[in-house]
Amino acid sequence: MSGPRTSLEQWHCFLAVVDEGSYARAAEVLHKSQSAVTYTIQKMEEQLGVRVFEIRGRKAELTEAGQMLYRRGRSLIDEALRLEKSAKSVAAGWEPQLRIVCDTLFPSAVMLDCLEDLSAHCPDTRIECVESVLSGAEEALLERRCDVAITGIVPPGFLGDHLLRVKFLAVAQRDHALHQLGRDLDYRDLRPFRQVVVRDSGVRRQRDSGWLDAVQRLTVSRMETSINAVARGVGFAWLPAVAMRQELASGLIKPLPMIEGGERHADLFLILPNRDLAGAAALRCEAFIKDAVANLVC
Repeated sequence: MSGPRTSLEQWHCFLAVVDEGSYARAAEVLHKSQSAVTYTIQKMEEQLGVRVFEIRGRKAELTEAGQMLYRRGRSLIDEALRLEKSAKSVAAGWEPQLRIVCDTLFPSAVMLDCLEDLSAHCPDTRIECVESVLSGAEEALLERRCDVAITGIVPPGFLGDHLLRVKFLAVAQRDHALHQLGRDLDYRDLRPFRQVVVRDSGVRRQRDSGWLDAVQRLTVSRMETSINAVARGVGFAWLPAVAMRQELASGLIKPLPMIEGGERHADLFLILPNRDLAGAAALRCEAFIKDAVANLVC
């Protein structure tokens, strides 16, 4: 396959003439002689087989073809500059790709803040953030499919730093029949009603965490959907308090008056699968996450 007939230097020169408004000013900016700039443009026109400038009075103006080539040339030079910047980022230790697996119990707003900061610090790193439930992050770690993991399960062979403790509350919509009983409840009161649970995103070791073997069950794949289902009165559930602050504050969702078990806790851990090989982006991501949760109450 033959390569391009023109060079980036020619396109850079062409853009400079247009941006500066004349061959003379372009020559000054490019630190070239005016004759060199003129020759470069003439050679480019010859190679492309099209005129990019036409002389009107004492001024060189773009032809219609030149206007189109200017737009394409600008994109070409901008992409070349981005490519060089990306190469410098990789040479400086920034990974070309960072894969994050995050348990859905981790507050999404906090994660988005971390991703925003991370994007600003390593703009040339492609970031992939996948949400997981229960064993999903565990599988990603065991199968080496992530560079950073936030998980409630630390699999054998890995070490994790404790990140935060998430409080779960047994809740139902304020008009749900369980709230109409007018007394403290135990698990036998709950079993006749539909329980909303979030499906394990793992494939190999699916778990049913917190299911009471209720007669009716609604399984969803996202924590947000579970909260919305409870808010609509579809069923009861144990949900993370931090994820339903608005619903609790408004009274739309209310904690169930449980004799015991009305409040549960789950721990989340931050894991770098191989710290010795972790790149700059993974280490910066770890730091951002730890800083973000330092004063977070869940």
